[in-house]
Amino acid sequence: MTGPSDTTEYVRPRFDLPRPLVLVGLMGVGKTTVGRRLADHFGLPFRDADEEIEKAAGQSIADIFATLGEPAFRDGEHRVIARLVDEGPQVLATGGGAFMHPQTRDLLKQKAIVVWLKTDLKVLARRVANKPHRPLLKDRDPMEVLREHEKNRYPHYAEAHLTIDTGDQSHARSVDLVLEALKTHLDI
Repeated sequence: MTGPSDTTEYVRPRFDLPRPLVLVGLMGVGKTTVGRRLADHFGLPFRDADEEIEKAAGQSIADIFATLGEPAFRDGEHRVIARLVDEGPQVLATGGGAFMHPQTRDLLKQKAIVVWLKTDLKVLARRVANKPHRPLLKDRDPMEVLREHEKNRYPHYAEAHLTIDTGDQSHARSVDLVLEALKTHLDI
């Protein structure tokens, strides 16, 4: 069998997830896209925490931030994520700040397999530039925001069960890296 870095055809490993797989990381790293592909691979539901929060609140995340502020948003985010992980195996992409909430972080570390998707800030800045749906970037330089997030969030992201440096490569390659790391983590 070949690995994801070999030039011959790579066959993705097949195994079951014993609990939810949760993706954390900075905006633009590919949590949603990689998460959808992982869910397809495992034949599991995919959930995007931000979409689920918008459904529960009946308004956009940008509107929640504007009307209620970030602390209220994080509390609601925690409640939604707690409900989702109790639904069993699935792939869940979280917003970039979800893992900063101490209760959310503890809950995910106990009830899920947490994977930190990580890549270079310059790559992320290029990916998120001119994206109006990101409230934390409103009227701000993306690189400045990402540097702040690196300083404040990376120590918490480091508590994830697995860290995958995705680099500036395809989402398919990121999926392969996550699968290989999961295989090792689950001792398969």
